[in-house]
Amino acid sequence: MKIIKKVQEADIPTSSMADIAFLLIIFFMVTAVFSATKGLDFALPKEENQPPNVESEEAVFIKVAPDGSLTVDCKPMELSGILDYLEPKLTRDAQKPVILYTDAYAPYQDMISVYDVLARAERERGFKVRNISVPTQSEVAEYIEIFGYNPFESQCEG
Repeated sequence: MKIIKKVQEADIPTSSMADIAFLLIIFFMVTAVFSATKGLDFALPKEENQPPNVESEEAVFIKVAPDGSLTVDCKPMELSGILDYLEPKLTRDAQKPVILYTDAYAPYQDMISVYDVLARAERERGFKVRNISVPTQSEVAEYIEIFGYNPFESQCEG
C-alpha cells in the first residue's frame, strides 16, 4: 500500500499584514512633527498709534493710442518727454504707481518703447520706476462689466 503525501504549498500568512500596515500608518501619523509655519509668510503690519501720513496723489497714467501717440496724465507728450515729467513725481515718492494702458489696436512696439524709456530712468536720471502696472484686456473687460464703462478710456474726460 502506497501512502500518499499531501504536498503543502509555501504560503506567506497575509492575514495580519493589513493590521500591521494600519498600525504603522497610525504610528507615523502620531509621531510626525507638523510645522505650523509652512506655507505663505505674511508680514502683517504692526499696530501704530498714529496712522502714517499718506499723500493723496494719484498714479501717473500713460496711455498709448492706436496711432502710436502718447498721453501722460491726459497731456499729449513725446516719448522723450516722459522722464522729464516723471522725475519730480518719482523723486518725491519712489513707490508712485505708473499705469501703462495700451489700446488693443496700438502697435506693440510703441508699448515696448515706453518700457525702454522707463527702464533707462535709473541709468540716465538717477531714479527708478519701481511700480509699473499694465491692465490686461481681460482686466479692462472686468472693469467695463463692473463700472459700465472703460475707466482707462475715460480717464481724461471731465
